[in-house]
Amino acid sequence: MKVNLSQEWERRILTSPAECVSKLYPTGGNMKEATLGSELEADRAPMVLDDLGAGLALILDEMAHGVVVVSAQGRVLHANQAARQELARRHTICIHEGHLQAADTAQSRALLQAVGKAGSGRRSMVVLRSEGRASLGAAVLPLRSDANGQAASVALVFSRAAVCEPLMLCFFARTHGLTNCEEQVLSILCQGYSAPEIALHLKVAVSTVRSHVRSLCAKTQSNGVRALVGRVAVLPPLGAARLQERVH
Repeated sequence: MKVNLSQEWERRILTSPAECVSKLYPTGGNMKEATLGSELEADRAPMVLDDLGAGLALILDEMAHGVVVVSAQGRVLHANQAARQELARRHTICIHEGHLQAADTAQSRALLQAVGKAGSGRRSMVVLRSEGRASLGAAVLPLRSDANGQAASVALVFSRAAVCEPLMLCFFARTHGLTNCEEQVLSILCQGYSAPEIALHLKVAVSTVRSHVRSLCAKTQSNGVRALVGRVAVLPPLGAARLQERVH
């Protein structure tokens, strides 16, 4: 049976990211799957490039920002978990025959132009939109520049879908001793809703929501809602790659 190599590479990117990372960090051997426990052993042998590649794949998969590494021609070499989810949705960006493609021809052209600029050592940003008005910002960065300023590969870092991911919001709530109701109110505040709108959504009195907000500000030592949301917005951008694991 004849195999479409572009489709096979796309499948491997979306399902086997560690294997694709090994292509970016070749060592002549197979890349081992690293475990976080073994990385912390004091008597561990010096990290080899295989372990570094596996470790980078693990770290990237924890990030809330989607990260895609492509060649200077736009061929996808690696995508972290957040990026794979975005690519699989096919709203604003996807993989077509092994290359990045936007929702329409004009946006695809702009995307490839940004990748081309990065291939010449210049950074830029593109904003992609879908027919359903979904949008995605992407910073386009050159990697591995040679002596002439030419980049062999390019990274695209996607914008986050929310101010704060549920995992980090959970950490923040536990750190500051927030109740479940306060955490829920904070989550909705971070989506840009007002106290009356939150009250309508939760089917409670506005005074109840404002009471929760006062408690939130007191517990987090924040001088108002803007400062509170600002503190949440600058939390480490970790996603939900391991939400199935126990949260401490």
